Formats: sequence, structure tokens, C-alpha cells
Amino acid sequence: MKKTTLLLCTLVLTGLSFHLSAQQMDENAQKAWMNYMTPGDVHKMLAKSDGQWNEDVTWWMTPGGQPMKSKATCTNTMILGGRYQQSMNKGDMMGMPFEGMGLLGYDNAEKVFNYTWVDNMGTGTMNMKGTWDDASKSINFTGLMVDPMSGKEVAVRQVFTITDDNNQMLKMYTPGPDGKEFETMEIKLTRM
Repeated sequence: MKKTTLLLCTLVLTGLSFHLSAQQMDENAQKAWMNYMTPGDVHKMLAKSDGQWNEDVTWWMTPGGQPMKSKATCTNTMILGGRYQQSMNKGDMMGMPFEGMGLLGYDNAEKVFNYTWVDNMGTGTMNMKGTWDDASKSINFTGLMVDPMSGKEVAVRQVFTITDDNNQMLKMYTPGPDGKEFETMEIKLTRM
């Protein structure tokens, strides 16, 4: 009888322990999900760039090549409850109308910036991840894009510097014909 009572008590305590543990796990999961979904200070920093910007664009087709220049505008808007910043860009490139869209966000769980870019000069998508460097006030992005000449993915790097509330700089780097990285684009952004 004592063995049966002891076994029954053990089973009840184990069940109660499991129930409390599951409840605690549910509370932890809920807290983690709330932290993941709630915009924070980094999102507020991104929101400071909302508005309209002039873009002075310089790009190079080859290392040391003649620079080409164009003008564009950009409108930044925080979307989806302040979780992502959508950038709508319009201008001209090589005498043709240019339109592009960027989506910039910060992943609270992964602790990285995510950036996606599409435009009317191609049919691919560029995806990058980046980290903040407080000393240079820059997000340093790395990712992949498809080289339209080879049809293969190549490494791409961008440095997005927030000089102040009214001035920003974006520099993009890709591999040249020799496989060595070179600066392919520079965009100076000035708030309108």
C-alpha cells in the first residue's frame, strides 16, 4: 500500500511539475514573441529617415572606369506598424527612367538589419544582412545578387552611413572582372 501511495504521489507531482513547466514555457514563448514583434529603438532610428531625399548617384562599370552620374529622388516611409522602412526611388539611368524599391528592417531576434532591393533595371532581388557600427554611424551590409552577365550569384557589400539627420551616403561594392571587389556605386542622399 505504501508503494502504491508513493507511486501515486510521484505521478501527481511529476504531472504537476510538467504542467507548471509547460505553462512557464508558454509564458516564455509569449514574451519572446512580443519582444520579436515590437518595434524598438533601432526602428525609431530608421524612422528618422522618413521623408523625401535627393540622390546624387555615381557609378562605375569597371574598376578605374569613367564615372557615370545621374539624379534621383527617394521617399522613405515606415510601414507595417513601424517595423520596416520602404524606400521608393525614381530617377534616370543611362537616359532611361529608373524606379527601385528597398525594404529595410531590423530583426529583433537575430539582431541584424535585413535589406531587400528590386528595380526596373532587372528581374532579380538583392538580399543583404547588416550590422550597425556605432563609431562610423554605418550599417555594413553583405549579401548576394545575380550577375546578369554570368547568371551566377556574386557577393555584394554596401556601407550605409547616416552622417546626420539630413545627409546620408550609400556605397556599394561588387567583384570586378578580375574577381576583386571594387566600388560600383555611390549615392549621396540629402533631405529635401
